[in-house]
Amino acid sequence: MLKAKDIMRTGIPTAPTDMTVEALGRIFIEQNISGLPVLDGDGKLIGMVTENDLISQNKQLHIPTVLRLFDAVIPLESASSFERELKKAAGRTVDDICTRELITIREDATLEEIATIMSEKGTHHLPVVDADGSLVGLINQHDVIRGISG
Repeated sequence: MLKAKDIMRTGIPTAPTDMTVEALGRIFIEQNISGLPVLDGDGKLIGMVTENDLISQNKQLHIPTVLRLFDAVIPLESASSFERELKKAAGRTVDDICTRELITIREDATLEEIATIMSEKGTHHLPVVDADGSLVGLINQHDVIRGISG
């Protein structure tokens, strides 16, 4: 059975947190890629940034709905989600727009496990890390399809 180490791409570019969204967009276009791992100043994996993060900068912001009851204002939605959306919309750097809730896999993850994670979590990119949590590769949907196709 194929494992992550058999289908992952290595030597992939990464995005530093201080990279501008304009520079990120150019890399996506020039290298025909749709996502990059984000590394902090020490080279530690801290997130992923994708085309969807860039696209979401241009979507309409949804203002939270509130309920007025007498003199009270009761939010019906989380203010923190609106704050995150607002920060992304105004973001100028990778740090502002990247997703920090990482889903990672190890090199010994099977193709079946990878496909399950991607399908159930709705993710298109999975960073592959070693036992220390250091980035060793990246798998995207095309890599999985290539693995399935043989």
